[in-house]
Amino acid sequence: MPSVFQSVLTPRSILAYLALLLAVFAFLPGAAYVATVLVAVVVLLGWRELRYVPRGVFLVACAGLLYALVRDVSLIPEAAANVARLTGLILSVMLLSAVLGRSKDLRRISVSLFGGQPLTRYLSLAFGTALVSIPLNFGSVAVVGSLVGERIRADGDSPATRNATRAVLRGFGTSPSFSPLSISVVLTLTLLPGLKSSHLIALALPFAVLMVFLGLIWREPEKGDVAVSGDESAGWASWLRFGGLILAICAGVFVLSHVFHLSYAHAVTLSCLAVVVGARLLALMRREYPPMASMDKVSNELAIVGGSAFIGAIISGVVLGQIDGSLTLPGWAWPLLAALVPWTYFAAGLAGINPIVIGTLIGGILGSIWPTSAILGLGIAMVTGWGVTAFGTPFAANALIMERLTGYRAKDASLLWSLALSCTGLAMASVLAAGLTLVLI
Repeated sequence: MPSVFQSVLTPRSILAYLALLLAVFAFLPGAAYVATVLVAVVVLLGWRELRYVPRGVFLVACAGLLYALVRDVSLIPEAAANVARLTGLILSVMLLSAVLGRSKDLRRISVSLFGGQPLTRYLSLAFGTALVSIPLNFGSVAVVGSLVGERIRADGDSPATRNATRAVLRGFGTSPSFSPLSISVVLTLTLLPGLKSSHLIALALPFAVLMVFLGLIWREPEKGDVAVSGDESAGWASWLRFGGLILAICAGVFVLSHVFHLSYAHAVTLSCLAVVVGARLLALMRREYPPMASMDKVSNELAIVGGSAFIGAIISGVVLGQIDGSLTLPGWAWPLLAALVPWTYFAAGLAGINPIVIGTLIGGILGSIWPTSAILGLGIAMVTGWGVTAFGTPFAANALIMERLTGYRAKDASLLWSLALSCTGLAMASVLAAGLTLVLI
């Protein structure tokens, strides 16, 4: 039994778990502030392990805090609430990923995706990664991408492995557009309270599917099938169990947000934690004692997510303070703004700016002045732009993970290999967002 808790008995891990607990009870007075402080302490304790981008994001967030303390302390409550919401979301999803990562079903599914003819293999890897990314988020890239890395180490570089890398990155890149558990959808629905999740996902899902099929155009020709051992492949039972789990999580989010009227971010956090606790109880009933997931290595994630959330809230608060609440624009301006949103995400991603910052700014600023009847146009522009940025820019976390697993440079695998697809996707997203806004306004 002691080994169960040994992995979490470190200062950073304990503080991260406390921050998650406070995020769950963020409705209590002062909980969001304490959670934000704990996140900052966890980041500082892991400072030596931080990459350059998380360090930069954290320092800019500190500068934003100093600005708010000197100029306008009223900016801090919303910024702290933002940090608490997204901290709870990212930590609960990481816990869920750690729990499901031990699943034999997941391993069998991942292996099965790599078999078959070239076209079938590409679609299986892309759609499979998109499906696995719903509960696992970045963990899906690590799980499926590791198989591509193993294939490269065994057989060397080939068109098959390069196409597999394209499929994994593009498959994951669709999830920010439609996944109800993704931080992009959660943030969009949080910042655009008049937007219904069912309407957003109903439009974003066909866009994501179309992006996967368009990816078939921009891949390399290859020959030969890849055989998969019958013992390693996933049967229907594995797919049904995994699919049932995803549906259960999504149903929990729907019930908590629509029936009990919790915020969307809070509903996702609680649904993910319910699965984590349920898996722990099931293991105890079987007299199994898997170690609790360590939170000792989450400083980079917390610096990026928490820092970006704080920065975005401060900047949007400052800008909103300068905007007259009765601001009006000509009718043609709204579709034009909607069309520019996806390209803004992508341009910022190429500059290394996290989509959370852009999403918070766009949602916080435009969301407050956008015509209520056309809020769906802004929402679809945000999630589709985020999705294209996720697979088409070299600084995205999934691109860096694949670079480590496969050896393919992120600049090549994400930007150069998918530039034409990215531009096509951005153009489609702009037309869709502008058209919706024009029709609904």
